[in-house]
Amino acid sequence: MATEAMALSQTDKAPARGAAGLHRFANPARFSRLSARLLPWTAALAVGLIALGLYLALFVAPADYQQGQSVRIMFVHVPSAWMALFCYSFMALASAVGLIWRHPLADLAAKATAPVGALFTFTALLTGSLWGKPMWGTWWVWDARLTSVLILFFLYLGYMALWQAIDDGAKAARAAAILALVGVVNVPIIKFSVEWWNTLHQPASVLRLDGPTIDASMLWPLLVMALGFKAYFVTVLLLRLRTELAERRLRAFRRRALAEG
Repeated sequence: MATEAMALSQTDKAPARGAAGLHRFANPARFSRLSARLLPWTAALAVGLIALGLYLALFVAPADYQQGQSVRIMFVHVPSAWMALFCYSFMALASAVGLIWRHPLADLAAKATAPVGALFTFTALLTGSLWGKPMWGTWWVWDARLTSVLILFFLYLGYMALWQAIDDGAKAARAAAILALVGVVNVPIIKFSVEWWNTLHQPASVLRLDGPTIDASMLWPLLVMALGFKAYFVTVLLLRLRTELAERRLRAFRRRALAEG
């Protein structure tokens, strides 16, 4: 569409208004060169950290004295839950940048983040159910944290659906960005739900002002897995952004070819 082609052409002009630094990597060619250099490193880092984290989680970390071997689900469940919140926060921030400063890559970054965030959220819900069955005796309970995380999953799905439902790229980006910003209120609800309401989830034991309360033998595998998931997110984000830019460039080329033909 015309608006899409204009957005692509504007990336070559390095807009002066707004935060100039945000537009430093707005040029698709510059971003492609930078991402091509970063991708091998981020991919290797993701594979290495996740492999190390799984080894530490399965063979080094001890079984819990109450939960036994089922506690090992924690090393996937907890980092997935962290990433679900991180991805949505990043998506909302990118949406805000797109709305306020019209950064040409911000909306694409938010769009590229949504499927990854949805995957992490689904993984958190699935592993939480697998962990909850032996611990709570049920696959699911409608407590505050579980319900708010399920709402987060639906927000991701709704965001992606908006992009698909609106043909005009600029209008789709604007509508999806508004949804992302409205939905960000759910992030602190998830974070503080264990403190605001009576839930089956225990209070935070890692991200605390007075320091982690979890033993180092379990803390380190957890942190390594979290870093591995973060590197995976960066890798997939770069790949999806490169794909989005290539698809937009191809659509613009086809439109020009049709107009000239």
